[in-house]
Amino acid sequence: MRLRLVAVSLLCVAAGTAGAQAAKSKTMQTGQSPELRIDFVEDQLPNGLKVIYHVDRSTPVAAVVVWYNVGSKHEQARRTGFAHLFEHMMFQGSKNVAKGQHFALLEAAGGRGGADINGTTNTDRTNYFEQVPSNQLELALWLEADRMGSLLETVDKVKLDNQREVVKNERRQGVDNQPYGTWFEKLQGTVFPANHPYSHSVIGSMDDLSAATVDDVHTFFKTYYAPNNAVVVIAGDIDVPSAKALVRKHFAAIPRGPAVPALANMGVPTVIGREQRFLVEDPLAPAPRVYVAYRVPAAKDKRAPAVTLLGDVIGSGRSSRLYDALVRRDQVATTVAGFNFGYADGADMLIFTATGRPGSSADSLERALIAELGKVGGNFTQEELDRARANERFAFVNGLQTTGGFGGRADRLAEGWTYFRDPNYVNKALAEFDKVTLADLNKLARERLVPTNRVIGVYVPVKKPAATTTSGTN
Repeated sequence: MRLRLVAVSLLCVAAGTAGAQAAKSKTMQTGQSPELRIDFVEDQLPNGLKVIYHVDRSTPVAAVVVWYNVGSKHEQARRTGFAHLFEHMMFQGSKNVAKGQHFALLEAAGGRGGADINGTTNTDRTNYFEQVPSNQLELALWLEADRMGSLLETVDKVKLDNQREVVKNERRQGVDNQPYGTWFEKLQGTVFPANHPYSHSVIGSMDDLSAATVDDVHTFFKTYYAPNNAVVVIAGDIDVPSAKALVRKHFAAIPRGPAVPALANMGVPTVIGREQRFLVEDPLAPAPRVYVAYRVPAAKDKRAPAVTLLGDVIGSGRSSRLYDALVRRDQVATTVAGFNFGYADGADMLIFTATGRPGSSADSLERALIAELGKVGGNFTQEELDRARANERFAFVNGLQTTGGFGGRADRLAEGWTYFRDPNYVNKALAEFDKVTLADLNKLARERLVPTNRVIGVYVPVKKPAATTTSGTN
């Protein structure tokens, strides 16, 4: 009910109270998602830049989101970590913007660092976003255009070395020196074949980061950070004709880049083929933890919504099967989780994890987790499906309450264009969850949650040596 009311409030902005009430009535009668509508206007410049405009006058802010169709899957062998490295490099100054001034200028104009101004990288894309008072829209557009068109004029070995060390330190803090920190890249490297674009982590390896040259960086930027490989979304309290004029003023002169190389080796067999395992003795882990990963359909596959719902039913939240069995009933785990990553092409990973109690047996935890996963071969209930679907509805609609930032309306419009060449994807997503039937969920579980399609990773705390005492005489 909470989800429905939130969704209906969003409808009120776009369609008026009468339409919202009709949608609310229909939702209560059918149990389906309300009909959300995020209106937008599409445009494209001669240099290939896709531009999407969304008007929302509820608050006097304007959001600018830029998605480049480049992530770690586009990197070459022995040159991993480049997409993430560029996420950092793009904030180090360009032809007309000094180092450190991107954040400074936007914050002086009313933006908030981190929440409103940031960038992120994943396997499939890199995004940058800023949200400012609407009268500062041109500043945000000018900053994005300047680094798209002139970043390489300022990239030298000094900047590369500096940001290379920043990224290496980020890896040390977030991966190498974190409890269970290597789980993600170890699962990636096992679920996917060694030559697959998803087999390496986004942050890259220390060796590859060390080997990167200025020429490598220039080549990567020229290939992927061009207007014909990007989408700009402008959302908020804007006048579309005026915004179009500003976009042309700042972006039209940026030359089109070369054709982006086609992705290779994205296809993989339906299942891994045999159970695979790895064991990590982790000196930082306070308790045993087990990961079980399965190869599942990717985000562009029509079964993608079923993948997400399957993870929710089995392992997400206190109403999930794993929580009920391992935490509440048997008390062999303190936390459990189930989730997929939404990889766009080829295949995705569906992961379940359980953390034991300090001092408990990793073997017992693994047996309990595998036993529960073995019980889900197609016996889900409609109540479980409906509950998982309601959770996804709420999360999706709650994100749309924000104009910019990570997961807001501008971000969702960019996502639709980048992955599906359809910004209207934002208006279709909830309906795709509604289409998933109990038969779909059970069939997916029977096909994919099998021993020949899983990777089991076990993290065991390293036992500290027993304290020794000595005696003597003075």
